[in-house]
Amino acid sequence: MSLQMGSPVRIPVGSATLEGDLVVSAQATGIVLFAHGSGSSRLSPRNRFVAHQLQEAGLGTLLFDLLTPAEETVDEQTREYRFDIELLARRLGHVTAWVTSQEEMKAEKAIEIVPGATHLFSEEGALERVAELAAEWFAKHLA
Repeated sequence: MSLQMGSPVRIPVGSATLEGDLVVSAQATGIVLFAHGSGSSRLSPRNRFVAHQLQEAGLGTLLFDLLTPAEETVDEQTREYRFDIELLARRLGHVTAWVTSQEEMKAEKAIEIVPGATHLFSEEGALERVAELAAEWFAKHLA
């Protein structure tokens, strides 16, 4: 199977299936994965804003949830899954392998820190800076 433009995807990860939203244009020079755990999702306006900026810079994006809808419901009550780092890391590995098994995909990585920003990037200019840093780095390294 090859990646398709603007598609909802279902990615098998062991006994679970994760849901995601994939956008890859014909001109995309690479793909960026957005992994979402408990308390956030691929539908988050902040995440979609950053993904859109990356798409405008010529990159593909895959926004996906690390938990199934049923697991998310349980986690909201029990917090059972949000700190299961082994499970979440294993699932991220499965999704990465799924993407890299598709035609012409490869992986690069880096971490950038926006000084003074919290995890939701609600501070003035923080979300815009995140989108700018991500677009610049990915455009440079995936070109």
